[in-house]
Amino acid sequence: MYTPRRFSGAITLPAGLLAVLLFAVVAFSVSCGNTTPTLAASTIGLIEGIESGKTRVIDLTHSLNSKTPYWPGEGNRAFSYEYFTSLEKDGVLEGHFTMDEHTGTHFDAPNHFVAGQTPVDKIPAERLFVPVIVIDVRSKVAQNPDYLLSTSDVVEWEKAHGRLPKNAMVMMYSGWESRWDDFAAYKNADSKGRLHFPGFSPEAAKLLVDGRDIAGLGIDALSIDYGMSPDFPSHLISHGKGKFNLENVANLGQLPPVGAFLIVAPIKIENGTGGPVRLFALVRN
Repeated sequence: MYTPRRFSGAITLPAGLLAVLLFAVVAFSVSCGNTTPTLAASTIGLIEGIESGKTRVIDLTHSLNSKTPYWPGEGNRAFSYEYFTSLEKDGVLEGHFTMDEHTGTHFDAPNHFVAGQTPVDKIPAERLFVPVIVIDVRSKVAQNPDYLLSTSDVVEWEKAHGRLPKNAMVMMYSGWESRWDDFAAYKNADSKGRLHFPGFSPEAAKLLVDGRDIAGLGIDALSIDYGMSPDFPSHLISHGKGKFNLENVANLGQLPPVGAFLIVAPIKIENGTGGPVRLFALVRN
């Protein structure tokens, strides 16, 4: 039985968790082959700093409830949850929930858009421990809700922060999360029902997937493809190369542009195309 350890922060850690995380980092480094010793050492330092309070653990996950935005397509439906026992009557409290795989903060497995690609349960665990970088385009999205992150945005980020680390999760910080509690504003449909929210351009997706060998694409909106997209090209590009995506990500404003480490914990559905995910970022104080 685990004995909880506490540190100066909001997270309670079970004994042995640091060892598991450290093992994951080593496995990640070995599996990538191209991870520099400096990056590996820096990540280990982040993990070791959790107990001392030198590292913050930031939850990038929205809570699920009946008001959670969901994809407004035919057959899609809202998250629902209800108790079917009570402590007073049954001595135990338990509930049922129903939801689509791609609702709330969620994981897109490579088989979501591309036949023959990997389902969520077959993704090696070491691929779910990755560095994370944030490209802030809020000012551009404020001027254009259909904004597409461009190759120029990537180039400008690299001019300021250096070459993207390999196998990094690339987060597009659009500021769209500010609409989270208003489903109508979040999907932003026009009079013809067409959605308007930002996403990755196919050109940027291709540069990141092919030219930078990233782990995947993430965004604080409904989809990595912008709302007006008729054919989801950025999904096809990322999934075609076996990359995963993260959508409806929370709290990106709490991450630095570079230097954080991401722990990705999706639900493990056999042959699933994705599912709800718990995301934790490790950031040095």
